[in-house]
Amino acid sequence: MPVKPGSSTLQNPDRPLVDHSDEGARIHLSCPRTMPHASGFLWNDQLLARFTCRGYAQVQFMQPEPTSYSKGPVLEATTFLQPELGHYAHHPGRFVYVRDDRSRECFSIPYEPVRKPAEHFEFTVTDQSIEWHVEHNGLTIDWSVRLADDDALELWTLTVCNTSPVVRELSIYPVFSIGYLSWLSQDATYSAEHRAIVARAVPPYQKLADYPSVRDQKAWTFLAADTEPQAYETVQALFEGEGGLMDPDALKADRLAGHDATYETPIAAMQFQRELEPQQRATITFAFGATESYSGLEALRRKHLDSSSRLIRPSSVRRSAVSRQKTPTDRLDRFVNHWLPRQVSYHGELQRLTTDPQTRNFLQDALGQLFIEPSRTEHAIRTTLSQQNPDGSLPDGVLLSPDATLKYINQVPHTDHSVWLPLTVEAYVRETNNTAFLDEVIQTQYGRQTVMERVDAALDWLLCNLDARHLSLIAQGDWCDPMNMVGHKGRGVSGWLSMATVYAINLWRNLCGLLGHVERSEVLAAHARRVSAAINEHLWAENRYARGITDGGRRFGTSADSEGQVFLNTQSWALLADVADTNQTEQLVETVERDLQTAFGPMMLAPPYTRMVEDIGRLTQKHPGYAENGSVYNHAAMFYIYALYQIRRSGLAFATLMKAIPGIDEEDLIRRGQLPTFIPNYYRGAVDLHPRTAGRSSQLINTGAASWCYRIVIECLFGLRGAHEGLVVDPQLPPHWDTATVTRAFRGAVFDFEFIRHSAGLAIEVDGTEMLSNTIQTVESGHRYAVTVWLPEGP
Repeated sequence: MPVKPGSSTLQNPDRPLVDHSDEGARIHLSCPRTMPHASGFLWNDQLLARFTCRGYAQVQFMQPEPTSYSKGPVLEATTFLQPELGHYAHHPGRFVYVRDDRSRECFSIPYEPVRKPAEHFEFTVTDQSIEWHVEHNGLTIDWSVRLADDDALELWTLTVCNTSPVVRELSIYPVFSIGYLSWLSQDATYSAEHRAIVARAVPPYQKLADYPSVRDQKAWTFLAADTEPQAYETVQALFEGEGGLMDPDALKADRLAGHDATYETPIAAMQFQRELEPQQRATITFAFGATESYSGLEALRRKHLDSSSRLIRPSSVRRSAVSRQKTPTDRLDRFVNHWLPRQVSYHGELQRLTTDPQTRNFLQDALGQLFIEPSRTEHAIRTTLSQQNPDGSLPDGVLLSPDATLKYINQVPHTDHSVWLPLTVEAYVRETNNTAFLDEVIQTQYGRQTVMERVDAALDWLLCNLDARHLSLIAQGDWCDPMNMVGHKGRGVSGWLSMATVYAINLWRNLCGLLGHVERSEVLAAHARRVSAAINEHLWAENRYARGITDGGRRFGTSADSEGQVFLNTQSWALLADVADTNQTEQLVETVERDLQTAFGPMMLAPPYTRMVEDIGRLTQKHPGYAENGSVYNHAAMFYIYALYQIRRSGLAFATLMKAIPGIDEEDLIRRGQLPTFIPNYYRGAVDLHPRTAGRSSQLINTGAASWCYRIVIECLFGLRGAHEGLVVDPQLPPHWDTATVTRAFRGAVFDFEFIRHSAGLAIEVDGTEMLSNTIQTVESGHRYAVTVWLPEGP
């Protein structure tokens, strides 16, 4: 069971497990044992780095495909980022051993590998850095990392202060994992000229055709210091000896032996000997990263260690929320003001650290950028359209460079990618009112068409991808990748995609009508009615919508099934597509709340599958409660919340939204095991089948939930939506909020909103002038508006 607050496992039981400062911009963890997987992440344009509170690291950089310069002790298979990753003894990490040279006592920070509890421990995550503050036996140690602004490089600072009343003779050993680099060739040595340990490798390859792509890779790993160490070690086995990382043999000698690794697994271990008077401190800085040569190393060392600007501000500080809020719910304010837009920015800027993002992910991540940097959304749309197929469909992945290829899941045919195009383009036009963008001509290898023509072509493809019943064919998957056997024979259909197609049509036909394309709007409306009728005829099942119909004609996702009786997505999108009447709406919401809702949000399906179902597919082979098989899959949860706001069920929507953010209380934090600095891909479900692990975070920062969540807060909760006429004000604030403020950037202007509850109806004042409608139509770029919104009392 999760550790209870106040138990002996808590390192500092007299302090809060998790605390906040700087209005939520800094979050602190006081124990490395209670939430051992708690972490923070940093990124720049080339590098993504995640560090746990105990000192373990996951780092990848682009060259141009993702790779790492700090690896495990054996050659690992290349695969996608894994959820709920376990940390093993030799998991890559960034550690510092500290030895008192008189008493020979030794401990390590942050916590691994020696695991000696400190008198005081604090792990701090900010948008610019990851920091540790440790107090142990009369020493105070500060250990922190930032990323270089424009290089794939970690910049570390170590400060050791003698807080005891006596002189201390210390040996300080920063130890950075390098790991097994290549079976072709690897070695490591210390370069006095560069004050660096350098591990050189030849990137592994076998096919001759691969040689040009690996020849110029940055395959050397280096750890450079701003001052000369007294000793070093580069052979991992000799550093560890019989004691392993927890009690290395190398630390029993006065000095590290200084071996060179010759086709041996390398490690970067340095020794700095310091004599510290009482209250005296010693500071050392390091650069850890990849290079291709000694000249490349020298350039990086001079730039980041020998320069007065070495503590360069990382690029993440450029990313700030355009929506700043103050409400009675502090937990939401901290998350939305600092952490949520940061996660949205990561997705939009790094594309999840890949060169071929799935089209659905690429476009939905771009949705969130609308509220931060709309030009990025426009660029994502343009990039996607430039790769549209001649039949109007979109590829399974978007290639971001000429050398990129479609990999992994993007080689499997899915039928939903085209549906995300009209959703994204419509949202972009509504936010920016840049209708001229629709007339821009996009060139592909198949010809030239305007943006509007290309969206029309995508919708036409969706309408051609219907079976005789007018339901959408699923092929080997839709939004749900592992639902790969429903329609692989060409007959199975997706209930969700049918609804999403109707939703996309409705959004687009409304825009067409607004722009004067009346005939096209009417044609699309007729198609939407036809598909909606088919959905209700073939998929409504008692009190829910079925998830689909298999190649063999079996309808699934109903109470007739023994497992997988109800799926969240078809209920949510039935609401969004407006295919459910009032009676159906009440029934399906009741079904979701009864069968899917949990303390962590709604599960994706229930009951979870416990055996393979061969006409559904790989989804049913996943562990019950994990990922798509019945977890609280936050992307799907956001669809449900968004749909609830569309039908004005704002109380239920807000309550469900708050479940997505860790930290309801200390027990909730411990159970999830994650700091409230991002929305994870999922929380474990199967609450009845596996209650012990229910709620556990996947720790994955890659999720479409982030963009949808940001959109929900801005457009639904505060109700500040872009429209052709201007900014619509249609808030759905919780009834217990008497006041709230939010700042919203919109079309080059800034709006400072104050919401106040009073006894009368809705009223809006802009710069002291009462509005006649709830749409602010005068928006002057560069102007700052003061807006007061008087809200009626009650729900």
